[in-house]
Amino acid sequence: MGDIECIYRIKPASKAIGEALAAEQSTGTWVRVAGEREKLRAWVKKVDPPYIHVVFPADLFEQKNIPQLLATVAGNLFGLGSIEHVRLEDIIFSDNTDMDMGMGMGMGMGMGYKGPKFGIEGLRKMVGTMENRRPHIGTIIKPNVGLSPKETAELAHEVALGGVDFIKDDEILANQTFCPISERVPAVMEVLDKVREETGRKVLYAVNVTSNDILTRAQAAIDSGARVLMVDAVTSGLSSIELLSSNFNFPIHVHRAMHAAFTRNPLHGISMGVIAKIVRLAGGDQLHIGTTTGKMAHDDVRAYKNILTEKQNIKAVFPVLSGGLHPGGVAAEIDALGKDIVLQAGGGIHGHPSGPRAGAMAMKQAVDAYMEGISSREYAKDHKELMAALDLWGRTDT
Repeated sequence: MGDIECIYRIKPASKAIGEALAAEQSTGTWVRVAGEREKLRAWVKKVDPPYIHVVFPADLFEQKNIPQLLATVAGNLFGLGSIEHVRLEDIIFSDNTDMDMGMGMGMGMGMGYKGPKFGIEGLRKMVGTMENRRPHIGTIIKPNVGLSPKETAELAHEVALGGVDFIKDDEILANQTFCPISERVPAVMEVLDKVREETGRKVLYAVNVTSNDILTRAQAAIDSGARVLMVDAVTSGLSSIELLSSNFNFPIHVHRAMHAAFTRNPLHGISMGVIAKIVRLAGGDQLHIGTTTGKMAHDDVRAYKNILTEKQNIKAVFPVLSGGLHPGGVAAEIDALGKDIVLQAGGGIHGHPSGPRAGAMAMKQAVDAYMEGISSREYAKDHKELMAALDLWGRTDT
């Protein structure tokens, strides 16, 4: 693999500060010490206030070790007393070739990672949307927690019949006693099999296997019938994605719960773009990126979508839009981000005045309207489910 270049937003931004950061995160400490290996020392490539570019030699990094990668490029530097604030804005991987690296993912997988096993195309093939290329429609089982396996399955049945392509556990639903995986997964998969028999449609269900023993939890979910695995990758560590990808041949749905603790501040922490790159590198097949219109709209969603889907030598990740999404926001999201997205609504489906099935139908109708080139309000004149949703939540198209 080639060297790794990192771009930091720093105050104050000077060469001396950059050199201090480079030393702290590679061979040295606050003072020169005997035995330092110069070939392993990071160095300042450019100072362009408020940004400093630091290059880390390839030999600093162990292959397939995301924790060590992050400890190096995003470690003690956040606590340096000489720095008022610092944010890791971008991480650029290189394989030292003459090819165009784009956003910096074209590294020939020199760190030992192969990226997603399924990605957008694999998931489209599973669902059956290779030809029409419409956005996928997803939902989260709501309420977040408290439902029994039977109640969970009943809701899954309703939204599946309503037209969703993808169902996921909420990020705080794990293996609690009120809804254990050993009972929840078979119940949900049974109703989804019935939907497939009745309609010919395949609906995917992502089971949250986040735990302190994720491989055992994932195997138990698979033994119970799971065919898509979900992980809260920030709370469990980004290397959890690679663990799942290297041990199981199933799509991995990545939730980003807790990310905003260090990504939201524009002056200090780590950008969500860096997290998106690592998720793609490690093998995530889907990743939450927020929305352009909903409750997560403060994020730079377009940039994250580009990072996940730009052409590289690894598969593209399916961007998942979630957070306050409802049928009235569908057109604006597709206009902004294109059709290779998952439109995932929780309350925007389950909160429909006629129930979850009608909510799923309304989301599907909003997508159909867009694909046919018709405004949602015009399309709703002949589709009461969509009309009810627009009347309740409004719309962002005309």
